Amino acid sequence: MEALKTKIAEDLLKIKAVFFRPEQPFTWASGIKSPVYCDNRLTLSDPEVRGDVENGLAALIKAEYPEAEVLMGTSTAGIAHAAITGYILGLPMGYVRSDAKDHGRLNQIEGKLEKGQKTVIVEDLISTAGSAVKVAEILREAGAEVIGIVSIFTYGMKAGTERLAAAGIRNVSLTDFDTVAESAARLGYVREEDVERLLAFRDNPSDESWIGGKR
Repeated sequence: MEALKTKIAEDLLKIKAVFFRPEQPFTWASGIKSPVYCDNRLTLSDPEVRGDVENGLAALIKAEYPEAEVLMGTSTAGIAHAAITGYILGLPMGYVRSDAKDHGRLNQIEGKLEKGQKTVIVEDLISTAGSAVKVAEILREAGAEVIGIVSIFTYGMKAGTERLAAAGIRNVSLTDFDTVAESAARLGYVREEDVERLLAFRDNPSDESWIGGKR
């Protein structure tokens, strides 16, 4: 799987789905300042990369969750990936809304879900894992057996891994922050000396000493 990690990392860099700004950090919705921003929605716009991603997700599910009976995408970024991967695997899919509808059947889970079904959540990326854990809780309350998560990219942050562990959820990703950072340096997207700063952010996002070359 190491070759696949590198391939997906190179794909994300090639289509500029990963942006690096160690000198002018992005601010996430959570308030965290980050030297990197990952927009995996761009993978859907490139047929070649889209094929690599969806076939990669299908391979991960077959290898790691062979008992999977249904895929559930996170809203909204995971929906298309769950649909395409479900098609490849011949599995049903649905998705989980961030909030229940305020009309019609008031659904929060869209698509058919049977009680006890072995369910894999499809997510585009994992950072602090808050949204993925929320989706798992909603599915469990509906009677699903959540067997794990597949995602395109993970930051590998301590907060995310601890939150997943506390919720009893396993995640497997196509690629990770370390692989993307190393590939970016090797291919000239960032300077070699910036990799240490990028990894310092990953290890402790609340410590902003990496900003402006202080680290």
